[in-house]
Amino acid sequence: MSKTRVVKKKKSNNPVRKKEWPLVVIVGLIGGFFLGYVIGRVVLDPYPHPYHWASGLVGSLIGFLLGWVWYWRRGDVV
Repeated sequence: MSKTRVVKKKKSNNPVRKKEWPLVVIVGLIGGFFLGYVIGRVVLDPYPHPYHWASGLVGSLIGFLLGWVWYWRRGDVV
């Protein structure tokens, strides 16, 4: 017989949680981008096209922030 022992790891009580964004934040991000881009197309029509994308980016940032505020105040939509 060998004199080596098998050491068993203790199972932790805390299961590992995935770091995922809530659905309301993702919806706010996509919806904010779409609204920002469309409003940018209407308002910034005579300007070059990258301004429309920039307005979509600003809209997505606002939607992202509003999504987190909604999540902290009211919870997720699902």
